[in-house]
Amino acid sequence: MESGIFYAVVTILFGVVSAGVAHLIIQWLKKKAAGTESQLDDILLVAIGKPLVITILAGSIYIALTHFGIIPESVAGFTVDQYVNAFFILIGAWIVSSFSYNLLHTYGSVMATKTDTDFDDRLMPMLEIVSKYLIWFVALLLILANFNIDITPLLAGAGIAGIALALAAQDILSNFFGGAIITMDKPFKIGDRIKFNEYFGDIVSIGPRSTRLKTLDNQIVTIPNSKITSDIVVNYAQPDTTLKVRIPFSVAYGTDMSRLKKILLEIAREAAHKTPWVLSDPAPSVYFLEFGESSLNGQLILWTNNYDNAWDVQDYINSRIDERFRREGIEIPFRQVDVWMRNARDS
Repeated sequence: MESGIFYAVVTILFGVVSAGVAHLIIQWLKKKAAGTESQLDDILLVAIGKPLVITILAGSIYIALTHFGIIPESVAGFTVDQYVNAFFILIGAWIVSSFSYNLLHTYGSVMATKTDTDFDDRLMPMLEIVSKYLIWFVALLLILANFNIDITPLLAGAGIAGIALALAAQDILSNFFGGAIITMDKPFKIGDRIKFNEYFGDIVSIGPRSTRLKTLDNQIVTIPNSKITSDIVVNYAQPDTTLKVRIPFSVAYGTDMSRLKKILLEIAREAAHKTPWVLSDPAPSVYFLEFGESSLNGQLILWTNNYDNAWDVQDYINSRIDERFRREGIEIPFRQVDVWMRNARDS
């Protein structure tokens, strides 16, 4: 018995020395890996470093206790082999969990920085956590099965919990996949001006759950991604920032329309020459569109180089139209109703 204890101690000491040597080798390999372009070797060494050292120590202790008759073949109703299997399951889960986490953290972050949105920047931490807990959950199931513990109720409970969670998180998941669709389809990007239902403004963020829009009144509107992907969105920044501006006009019956068109085109060309907003190409145009109840109606159409300038263009053009019409004696009619009254004595 004393000789068995002696050999057991020697075995453990040998294991400690071997573990120390393995630790030094891992540190040396890490220094070598740091000089390479790829980060995969660094991730692999980090994943297997500590588990390898602990495995060597545990292996020497296992050999010392079992091969020299120090512990019985079973402990607390379980065999030594079952404990060994559980240990290796834990070590394997540790390695796989560490490797997957560092792989996603390293390469996922690199890919996320290359995109225009912050959606993947928020998605990657979530994937890192999910992958880690999923691996440890599978390891727990394997350990329970190793000790002959029925895991069917646990799997059934996990399934029911998963269904309940999926139902409770239905809106969250639909918004999450909506964000993924926006990221892949790219109907708009941060900085674009869009119109969604009654909301009109600039995109300030695209998140995993919602998209935020800043209106022209400097208010933030939060729109769930599931709604924005299932409805019509008008993007004023695509295919470019130019915008057609329509200036409606009404003049009195009897106005010379040829002369009117000439005046309006002169105003448009003057705006293109004197302002930085109006474009000369495409050329402005004037259309006489309808005979109204008390006026002749039409539109002056011109283009601005940026949708931000639409109101500036309208203000400038309307001011010049008012000035020129007054000077040229062109009448802008107002709505009026003629009422005829008949004297009762005449009937």
